[in-house]
Amino acid sequence: MKEPANRSLVFVVDDDPSFRRSTEFLIESAGYEVQAFSSAEEFLVSRRPDVPSCLILDVRLPHLSGLDLQQRLFKAGVQIPIIFITGHGDIPMTVQAMKAGAAEFLTKPFREQELLDAIRRAIDADRAACMRRAALADLGRQYGSLTPREREVMRLVVRGMPNKLIASELGTTEKTVKVHRGHIMQKMAAKSLAELVLMSERLRG
Repeated sequence: MKEPANRSLVFVVDDDPSFRRSTEFLIESAGYEVQAFSSAEEFLVSRRPDVPSCLILDVRLPHLSGLDLQQRLFKAGVQIPIIFITGHGDIPMTVQAMKAGAAEFLTKPFREQELLDAIRRAIDADRAACMRRAALADLGRQYGSLTPREREVMRLVVRGMPNKLIASELGTTEKTVKVHRGHIMQKMAAKSLAELVLMSERLRG
């Protein structure tokens, strides 16, 4: 089932019950949906909806630490902005978290507004990333609709080869190449050759 377009979600992972409750209340009062967990393991086995979200994560957790969870998520290809929270922050820990892609690192005690500002930035960034991933998925589906021969023609077209040379390269007629080009532009929803070239570059990553 498709999620509501305006839905956003904040995950909180912290083993301190009082901090979890107060943080949940603060985040909900700002209009966000919240899911809270007492351990990294609980979070890992939870179902996470595909909506713009961020993760508020305690660095020091029993068993699997926050930094370990960050690495697990990275290796699993889970892309979610992480806001680290700690009462025992030090410079090496901060550097490690930020180098691994953390969105923010807050040391207790921090102002409530600092956390809310960090959440807003993280959600906005993830919403933009979700839109980019969705657009790339659509582009992949469009490319997948091309026939093998159309893909061959597209590969040569985006290299700037004229129809005559493409026909010679593929052992076909110029008229057939023109037909293929028309189908390619239609299926890829490309309005110009320049746009088709950009699509090809995006597909290559």
